[in-house]
Amino acid sequence: QVQLKESGGGLVQAGGSLTLSCTASPTAVILNPMTWFRQAPGKQRELVAQTTLDGKINYADSVKGRFTLSRGATNGFEKNTVTLQMDSLKPEDTAVYYCYAKGYREYWGQGTQVTVSS
Repeated sequence: QVQLKESGGGLVQAGGSLTLSCTASPTAVILNPMTWFRQAPGKQRELVAQTTLDGKINYADSVKGRFTLSRGATNGFEKNTVTLQMDSLKPEDTAVYYCYAKGYREYWGQGTQVTVSS
């Protein structure tokens, strides 16, 4: 059973930064893609950033230039760790952020709250 463990959420003022991490276990599983989604109150869950094993990274237009997604590696024990560096945060970035990965099945983390105060 694949488990996704998220960390790094919290409260920050507008303009600040946070770093989210997602680590999947067991590490031998091939997960492709690995993705961060977010869901704000009363809104649908939306894709924030996605990375695939071939090195491609996609971002939502709303976060381009402010968020940076990285993957630990494309192979080895660190390949199932993704980090989302969030800079220049805005109040509209407030949401629960979820890590998602696709292997034999689709897997979701439990979510981590990000709150950006104005």
